[in-house]
Formats: sequence, C-alpha cells, structure tokens
Amino acid sequence: MSSIKVNPPGGSYEIKIEEGILSRAGQEIKKISGAGKLFVVTDENVYALYGETLRKTLAGAGFAVNFHVLKPGERSKSMRSLERLLSAMAKADVTRTDAVVALGGGVAGDIAGFASAVYMRGIACIQIPTTLLAQIDSSVGGKTGVDLPEGKNLAGAFHQPKAVLIDPSVLKTLGGREFRDGMAEMVKYACIADKSMFDALMEGDLQMEKLITDCCDIKRRIVEEDERDTGLRMVLNFGHTLGHALEASAKYGRTHGRSVAAGMAHITNSSERLGLTEKGTAAQLIRLLKKYSLPFKIPGGREQAIMEAIRKDKKQLSGKLNLVLLKQIGSCYIYPVGIQEMEKFL
Repeated sequence: MSSIKVNPPGGSYEIKIEEGILSRAGQEIKKISGAGKLFVVTDENVYALYGETLRKTLAGAGFAVNFHVLKPGERSKSMRSLERLLSAMAKADVTRTDAVVALGGGVAGDIAGFASAVYMRGIACIQIPTTLLAQIDSSVGGKTGVDLPEGKNLAGAFHQPKAVLIDPSVLKTLGGREFRDGMAEMVKYACIADKSMFDALMEGDLQMEKLITDCCDIKRRIVEEDERDTGLRMVLNFGHTLGHALEASAKYGRTHGRSVAAGMAHITNSSERLGLTEKGTAAQLIRLLKKYSLPFKIPGGREQAIMEAIRKDKKQLSGKLNLVLLKQIGSCYIYPVGIQEMEKFL
C-alpha cells in the first residue's frame, strides 16, 4: 500500500492507494471517523458495479448507510442535482457528526464534496474515486462544485476531504474513453512537473499504482503550498482554460479529459509559435497524446463560443487570465494574458 499525507491549511488527511482497499473501506473509515451514518453519493453505473461491495463493508464496520444514486454524466453536476441531494440528506437525518462518502468519478466526487461543504455549514467527506481521472486529480485537493449553464464549476467551495481511498483494481472496469480521460490528466502532470513520468508514458510503462501515487504526490506538494488556487496551484490548470471552454461550448457533451488534451496541445502549439516554449515541445506532447488516442486539435467553427466561455472563466482576474505554459516537457510557468490577447492563442 502507498500512503500520502496531505497537510494543507484546511485540514490534513491521508491518501491510501492499494488494490482491494474498496472491499475493506468500512474498516479504513472507522479508523478516522466517529460518524454513525454514512451518506454515499454515486451514479447508476458505479452503483451497479460496486454499490453492494461498499454497502457490505460499511455496514460490517457498524455504520448506518444511505445511498443517493445520480444519473451518469456531467449533466448531473448541476444546481438542481445539488438541491435534490441536500434534500435527500436532510430526509435521511444526516447530522453534523455524520459523513458523506463519494463513490465514483469526478461528477460524484465534486457534487458530494460541495454538498458536504454546505450541508449544516460543513460536514466530513470521504472520497473513494473509481475513475483514473478522479483518482489522480479531482478527489485530491478539496476543490468541489457544480456547473452552471454559463460555465463549468462556477459554483463551489474549497472543502478538504477527511480521507481518500484509492483502489487501482477498479480501473479494470473502466471503458476505453473513461480510461483515456484519466490518461489526459496524467499527461498533464508529466508535462508540468515530471519528465521521467512523461518518458515512462511514452514507453508504455503503465505501472498504475506507482503512476497514481506520483500524480497524487505532485498535487499534494502544490496544494500544501497553495490551497486556494491563488498562486502555484494554477499550474494544475495546464490545458484547462481552453479545455473548460470547449466543454462549455459543447454544452458538456464533450468529456473533460478529451477537452483538456486538445487544450494542452493547442496552447503549446501557440506558445511555441510565439516563442514562449522551447521548440519541439508541442511535437513531443502531440506524439504522446496520439499514443493514448487523445485528441490534439480544437474543433473548427467554435471560436466565438469558446471565446465567450473564456470570458466567463472563473479563473479570470480583472480582465486577465493566468495561462499555464510549458517551458519544456516537465517544466511550466504562469503567463498572465488579457482576455483580448487570448485570440492570438486561438
């Protein structure tokens, strides 16, 4: 088992990474929580695969258990879904000393985390991510939220989890597209912080427990220094300004990982063309994206919709965006740019 201790100002917690940990999640949660009741948020697909396994281990550890099952997909990450979730928690008599458990991918983790942040002004949340993207990114760091029609994650809160339990064995049940979405975020980590990881991915050396651990540790270091995304943590947004705009322009019918992959490639092509990134970097990145069947081009004809989404980006500060650009593979920096200047990057 790999274990990472995260110590941000908002509260320390442990990330445990081990094959089979899902089947004994009840014992692990019992070690860190005195809750009498656990309110599990998941979706229909994940519930069909792992719902009963989780129910059995939680009940076996003495917890009363309630499940709230969402429709799969980004469209469930809405204010309407959040309201239904909070009402369900109230009807289940969830108290301040109880806890929410997020079982699933980024949608379940984000909305469950946000619900736990605002219900009774904040209760504990335990993350059990079941997609690669959630295991290496969204379950760690305390960012929670839902989408608005105007943009992605525009409503949310910083709320650190009580614990993160990662079981790499559940990745065997992921579909190809879901796995590739996670690989896009792994490529992001390699690009911004770890050239050796980039080389391993290029060679096809997928030792998943090690790769997951390395990604979580990169994020741990960044979150500990900048919990609320006002400085260093911005580097985790590499490819995300364009990626989020792509998602919004497609009404969330395009997956996060595919959008970020295209965003990373496009922004690196542009920054290299403008002399802001070492020559040859974009070609290396595109070669890796192709290896994992990830897109590397922004769809044509969407410029106006993408720019409109960028103007509403929550990362905009006083008319400027802090773009994340690569110096070279494994090294990045923050580049402030005016909204109108974004057109040269498109």
